[in-house]
Amino acid sequence: MTENQIGLLLSGLWADLRQPAILWQAGVLALCLAAAWWLSRLLQWRAPEDSREALKRGAAAYRRVVFPVLATLLVLAGRAVLGHWHSTSLLSVAIPLFGALAGIRFAVYLLRIAFERAAWLDAFERSITTVVWIALALHLTGLLPEIVRGLQEIEIRAGKHSVSLWTLLSAAFWVGVTVLVALWGGAAVEARLMRSEHLHSSLRVVFARLAKALLLVVAVLAVLPLIGVDLTVLSVFGGALGVGLGFGLQKIASNYLSGFIILLDRSIRLGDQISVENNSGEVTHITTRYTVLRLQTGVEAIIPNDALVTTTVLNHSYSDRRVRLAVRMQVAYSADIKEVFALLLEIARAHPRVLKEPEPTAQVLQMADSGVQLELGFWIIIPEPGGQSVRSDLSVSILEKFKARGIEIPYPRHDVRLLQGSSTEDAGKSAGT
Repeated sequence: MTENQIGLLLSGLWADLRQPAILWQAGVLALCLAAAWWLSRLLQWRAPEDSREALKRGAAAYRRVVFPVLATLLVLAGRAVLGHWHSTSLLSVAIPLFGALAGIRFAVYLLRIAFERAAWLDAFERSITTVVWIALALHLTGLLPEIVRGLQEIEIRAGKHSVSLWTLLSAAFWVGVTVLVALWGGAAVEARLMRSEHLHSSLRVVFARLAKALLLVVAVLAVLPLIGVDLTVLSVFGGALGVGLGFGLQKIASNYLSGFIILLDRSIRLGDQISVENNSGEVTHITTRYTVLRLQTGVEAIIPNDALVTTTVLNHSYSDRRVRLAVRMQVAYSADIKEVFALLLEIARAHPRVLKEPEPTAQVLQMADSGVQLELGFWIIIPEPGGQSVRSDLSVSILEKFKARGIEIPYPRHDVRLLQGSSTEDAGKSAGT
């Protein structure tokens, strides 16, 4: 629809607004909208839960456009009928508006599908649709140029430079559009990198995030000069940002830099068993700001990346996922040590998680006061599940086998002896005093 046609429609609508016959058009429009709403509710269609994802998305797109499409068709029919007796300028203006609403809803839904990981787009889908449709409606009705002219007269000064409010709003809009395009491109690059089998998983994450950041910066720097924004104006904000990074945001910047260091040097990887700051567990997620550590209790600890770089980290699976564990116990001095050793090694070899190589070992640690302290050492592969369950299983088996073989596990005890002569002498002294 050309600008001349839009101008004729608006002039005709302005003329009809002065006539009582406009009520006929308003009534037909209200009747068409009510019928379209009723039919859209009647024709609602949802894909079954067990259907394919493409069918579910098609059903969702259908639900978004069914009302404006029905409204457009019914208003077209109403205009054709009412046109035999009255002017239909109001209906002629409403038709492109509802047609545009259908197209905008469909386009925004396609953006939502393209950016599946953008949760904010799901939450603001209806708001984005409304804003775009209102802007288009203002353009079609001829009100947008007047609003633009008013916004251009409002200027905001930053030092020696001045920028109109319309320029800032235009910049925000186009920056938002280019950011969406950059995010889509970054998501495509990330998906391609994640499918690559020649790169390590940590390098894939680093390259994907660097590609996203680079695309975002290039998009913003490319679009601002095109809409008339002088990049030197941003130098003031750049200086303020530098001061903020130097003081208030220093720790946050350190965490981000540490995140890239961890991902690049691969000192900590997904699935590693690490211990840091009294927390021990499996690394389940690494971001540029923090690392998620799943403890054996099921609790997830969020460790800042700066702490992983500046403090000592025990990586139990850095070069080898085999770890040595031990169970300690005591036996009485009367026990046959060689028989006990053979029994301990038999118990360890019978456990399914104890490795055959290196072999389990049994050793004497020391001659304690109550008995001989022994240690059963064995190797397992971590991380699934933790080593405490293996210790528990072996301890239970040791107790059962020792009890069945009659092997005594001593416990500390003290013998108190009372000498009869000393007691009588002490009693006589007490009586004499």
